[in-house]
Amino acid sequence: MDLDFELLLTVLVGVFGVGYALDVWLWKPARIKVLELAITRAGGELPEAQQVDLMREPMFAEYSRSFFPVLAFVLVLRSFFMEPYQIPSGSMLPTLTVGDFIVVNKFEYGVRLPVLGTKVLDYNDPKAGDVMVFKYPKNPAIKYIKRVVAVPGDTLELRDKVIYINGQQMAQTYVADASPTTEIYLEQLGDVEHLIWRNKNPGKNGSITIPSGQYFTMGDNRDGSNDSRYWGFVPEANITGKAVAVWLHWDSFFSLPNFSTAGSID
Repeated sequence: MDLDFELLLTVLVGVFGVGYALDVWLWKPARIKVLELAITRAGGELPEAQQVDLMREPMFAEYSRSFFPVLAFVLVLRSFFMEPYQIPSGSMLPTLTVGDFIVVNKFEYGVRLPVLGTKVLDYNDPKAGDVMVFKYPKNPAIKYIKRVVAVPGDTLELRDKVIYINGQQMAQTYVADASPTTEIYLEQLGDVEHLIWRNKNPGKNGSITIPSGQYFTMGDNRDGSNDSRYWGFVPEANITGKAVAVWLHWDSFFSLPNFSTAGSID
């Protein structure tokens, strides 16, 4: 079962926010009144230990006061500005490797409400060459990371693994062999130059026009990626943000984190 961390975080902020507000507006004033009444009945003198006991917060109020500001800050930061994401597969090799922890800029493509995903501020659109994180259209609880290849209105054509956008070839330059069956190419996609992996088998041909509000994505590991070639377009509403940098690499729980792949994402 996939955990929707954003939903869980939003629920916790709501619960602890209610507890924080109730304590500020109701419970704390009530405790102060009880304390003042006790002091009056004691003739103006009340032992400090008894005062502390009368002003002691309920456990829920204490937890709310402690957790609400921290969780609210994390929710705002994660929902509107930056979100961490760990690369789960080799579909973006050689650009990103399994175990890379990346930073996703959620502000790049506009501001969306947490959980609902409704865009409340719109300014930039994804461009060909961007590395984008999005909710998998077949199961929005899962997030994918792929490279944007074509945007709404583009006519995309594939000819033996070479991309053509609106009739213009996206240059691919052979670099080296990665293995006996895999070659490394330098591809120019939009304004972005990046490396891709291709196996030496012939590729399929096809052409398609990208509908409004939809994006076509592919992995840099062209023959090892489950992407738009197999399940279709990415709706604009599913976009999470732009992957901008690798900040940490951690292979597994039993290995040590390192910064071997840290740097910006091309």
